[in-house]
Amino acid sequence: MTLEEKAAQLGSANANKLLDNDGELDEDAVREQLSTGIGHLTRIGGEGGLSPSEAAERTNELQTYLQEETRLGIPAVPHEECLSGYMGPEGMTFPQMIGMASTWSPDLLETVTDTIRDQLAAIGTTHALSPVLDVARDLRWGRVEETFGEDPYLVAAMACGYVDGLQGDGDGVTATLKHFAGHSAGEGGKNRSSVNLGRRELRETHMFPFEAAIRTADAESVMNAYHDIDGVPCASDEWLLTDVLRGEWGFDGTVVSDYYSVEFLRSEHGVAADEREAGVAALEAGVDVELPYTDCYGEHLVDAVEAGELAEETLDEAVRRVLSAKARNGLLDDPTVDPDAASEPFGTDEARELTTRAARESMTLLKNDDELLPLIGEETDAVAVVGPKADDAQELMGDYAYPAHYPEEEVEFEATTPLDAVRERSDEYGFEVLHERGCTTTGPETDEFDAAADAAATADVALAFVGARSAVDFSDSDKERINKPSVATSGEGCDVVDLGLPGVQRDLVERVHETGTPVVVVVVSGKPHSLEWIAREVPAVVQAWLPGERGGDGIADVLFGEHNPGGHLPVSIPRTVGQLPVHYNRKPNTANEEYVYTESAPLYPFGHGLSYTDFEYGDLSLSTDELPPAGTITANVTVENTGDTAGDDVVQLYASAENPDQARPVQELVGFERVSLEPGEAKRVSFEVDASQLAYHDRDFDLTVEEGPYEFRVGHSAADIAATAAFEVAGTKEVPRTSRTYFTETDVANVE
Repeated sequence: MTLEEKAAQLGSANANKLLDNDGELDEDAVREQLSTGIGHLTRIGGEGGLSPSEAAERTNELQTYLQEETRLGIPAVPHEECLSGYMGPEGMTFPQMIGMASTWSPDLLETVTDTIRDQLAAIGTTHALSPVLDVARDLRWGRVEETFGEDPYLVAAMACGYVDGLQGDGDGVTATLKHFAGHSAGEGGKNRSSVNLGRRELRETHMFPFEAAIRTADAESVMNAYHDIDGVPCASDEWLLTDVLRGEWGFDGTVVSDYYSVEFLRSEHGVAADEREAGVAALEAGVDVELPYTDCYGEHLVDAVEAGELAEETLDEAVRRVLSAKARNGLLDDPTVDPDAASEPFGTDEARELTTRAARESMTLLKNDDELLPLIGEETDAVAVVGPKADDAQELMGDYAYPAHYPEEEVEFEATTPLDAVRERSDEYGFEVLHERGCTTTGPETDEFDAAADAAATADVALAFVGARSAVDFSDSDKERINKPSVATSGEGCDVVDLGLPGVQRDLVERVHETGTPVVVVVVSGKPHSLEWIAREVPAVVQAWLPGERGGDGIADVLFGEHNPGGHLPVSIPRTVGQLPVHYNRKPNTANEEYVYTESAPLYPFGHGLSYTDFEYGDLSLSTDELPPAGTITANVTVENTGDTAGDDVVQLYASAENPDQARPVQELVGFERVSLEPGEAKRVSFEVDASQLAYHDRDFDLTVEEGPYEFRVGHSAADIAATAAFEVAGTKEVPRTSRTYFTETDVANVE
């Protein structure tokens, strides 16, 4: 390979540079961009706005050009976004990932991403830029909705389910773990802002999910984060991308840049004087492929090698990894697909049912005083439906769903809104639906309050659908936006300093509440909101997150008792933004100190979730009371459904070191299992925990299991502990890199 051909394998070209305004190939642009080959094709279907068959056709044409018109004939890696589903026309939109995390079911997520894989593969895509493994603890950050929550163990478990479904048994679509690393911990809760973390917290909290997904799920790609860590941008951090990722963890896949992050070394971080210097710094650090198009690689890398600024061996290493990925994905055999069959996995009945199932299993019941829910019974003659999230299909979507990603563009799609679903059930149950929006998601207007209050006063129950609009916001902030009716305050680039409901939505809920009609608040939002007044005054609250295109049905299934809610919170919901950080596994002094006017505990704790039935736990028993530092211990607990309704419970196992030699979290999640129980049924849940799961980095920064007393706790949430059991770790032992256990083995058995 010539230098130019090698460098081309590390670059990319996006749809906007390759397609004309009609979605056809721009032949001059194709020759200009691809004549020496290319590494990746960026979002041909999604960015190109193409139907599945058109996306397959254009991808085939580009691959054929590369095979037949370039000297080496090497196809490209086509990649797409698919966080909550393929982000392109006709792609099925599943719940946003914060909602999927609320299911506490990696198996369900694996089924979802298996469906996403089929859709991507049908259009010729072999690489996906998902999932997000950032641990979300600063809830001001707009991208909390993209994450699996605040706990590294839960994030890792859900991420592995995502990867397993997408990659299959080695014949699927490459998953990309992002954003490596610590992207959620930026100063001020801002996207891309500097991160200042101790190396212990960085490794044990923010890097753990990546390590677990690489070691246990064989994730094939990693994406660097935008920010700097203690002054070193991740895109130029050799310690992060090479020493740890490849050296310590043995990662042998490709590292792709977050979009424009290589160029940001020059324009945003200011650590590179020009594009060539930025490209050299990123490649030497370990970034194999520049996305979304070639800006700092390509000819800049060629010039750098020729000028003696970059070793050709460094270029060769990255090219080998890219070519290996192409071989692994079968692209060197046949990169084309059948355009006539491309639409087959889209819009199927099975996919729609799976979307509905995922939505309803993500529903989390936060409060249900006087058993207001479910809404069944002959006494319900009229239901008022109010709020800006009730009848806008786009309001159900996360920021990386195709309809929401570019909010100013018109996108045709099918979705069931909450109002649609309530009206459908009105025919079945025989009640009248009174709908008034009441207000917009943002903006100060209250003109519609009276109509909403009148509807509520006439009804037997009022359903208030509130929350934040989600989108990717590339615009600058300005003071006039406060008056606009629909500003995104959740999603990428939508960082906030207030966690209250945006606009006048809380005022609307208060006005409806004043009518005396029982109110159910349904929060349809990717962001946890401070709901202290609502939690105190309103009898029932449901956290629906952003439930996707069948979210209306998922919500109605729960409201009307067709599905017993089993979701549990993957984040702690604060009383006020000033409480942050409020995650459950803070260190003792942070967790226990109080404010003058506000307690330290969250409004709703991590793991919280109610049901229409009751679950009782028996005593927690252990297989031994003395655990060798290289051994295992099994914790057993019986859970029984003592109510009269079938339901799911999430059994959560926490560990606490009683007197460690350094300040440690008050407790840490080490295992969980979602269990389905019929009325009166009991099951025994066993957790087999390896001693290495209790390890932390000692004062010499070695990962070590420390001797001493520990306690297991089993509970309905981090704050609702039902049983405990003590044990001793019998000795201190450093954990070898190759023998670390990341996940607890669980077993569920019937109790006769």
